[in-house]
Amino acid sequence: MSTYYLLIDGAKLVKQGDVLKLKKDGDVYNTVFPHKAEQIFILGNVEITTPAFKFLMKHRIDTVFLSKNGKFYGKLSFTPSKNVFLRIKQYKLLEDEEFGLNFAKTIVRSKIKNQIVFLQRVARRNNKSVKLIKTINRIQNLLPELEKATTIESVRGYEGMASKLYFGVFGYSLVPEFAKFEGRSKNPPLDNVNAVLSFLYTLIYFRVDGLLESEGIDSYAGFLHSLDYGRKSLSFDLMEEYRTPIAETLAVSLFNLGILNEGDFREVDYQGGEDEFIYDELTEQVPEVDILEKPKAVLLTRNGLKKVINHFERKLQTKIYYPISERRETFKKLMHLQISRFKQIVNGETATYHPLQIR
Repeated sequence: MSTYYLLIDGAKLVKQGDVLKLKKDGDVYNTVFPHKAEQIFILGNVEITTPAFKFLMKHRIDTVFLSKNGKFYGKLSFTPSKNVFLRIKQYKLLEDEEFGLNFAKTIVRSKIKNQIVFLQRVARRNNKSVKLIKTINRIQNLLPELEKATTIESVRGYEGMASKLYFGVFGYSLVPEFAKFEGRSKNPPLDNVNAVLSFLYTLIYFRVDGLLESEGIDSYAGFLHSLDYGRKSLSFDLMEEYRTPIAETLAVSLFNLGILNEGDFREVDYQGGEDEFIYDELTEQVPEVDILEKPKAVLLTRNGLKKVINHFERKLQTKIYYPISERRETFKKLMHLQISRFKQIVNGETATYHPLQIR
């Protein structure tokens, strides 16, 4: 199964026979085969004909609409799964305080350990920087405190503390002078590194969200992220394990290997409103931005987006050891397996969720 990215401004997506084609000025830029299409991202000003819309809905192709800057607009939603019994089981888990607390701890524990491994690698390349070593130790000291947590709210607090420390030294991982990172910033991203991180987080989020939908799981019923109207808490929960191994590791490589350059970014006046990225709504430590100050947002250009997308797809084909199957799996396959694992937990077929953990 493939993911299609349609990025041609002014193009039109039309149904032609049993496929969809992205056309502009008589040229065909993409052909979407329904039996191969797992997900489609439409970026920018792409017109979609009515037959093409019907085609997408008929084949239930998960379709996400982003602005040409990579910000989220919306997605096609289909009739929820008919498996009401699965959802009843899932909702009962929401009432199980012990399960919720343990599940939240499992997610945060894995996330923190991934952050530690990442920083340890950076420290080795930076001749064991004193600040890095101290930060790693401080993050490690949060782990035993996390195990003592008796409420999900306190688990969220430890996640927030670890993230604040982690992003406080994340800049040490970057080599080029033009790679700017002054801490996490969102809506808008205030530097080029944040622009890449935010876009990658968005792509991961929709991968996880689409997989949950395909398995008939309610993505709004999460545990670590608090329940709120319109918030897909479970999608946020289950994307946490991929932040460091995929998004942050890839973002650093794109800069350090010279794949991205200064010409792949541009500054624009931030407009705010609903034209936003998808973010972790947990406890991400970011500066408050006064809209009246009209901050400059740093965004990827169309060419920059293409580079990030291309290498994101390559990253998903990278193999990593998956202890449950006891063999190496691609990140893409691993995401499917992890969602299936969660479904097994809901069905009572297994008891423990094991998030991805790098070594």
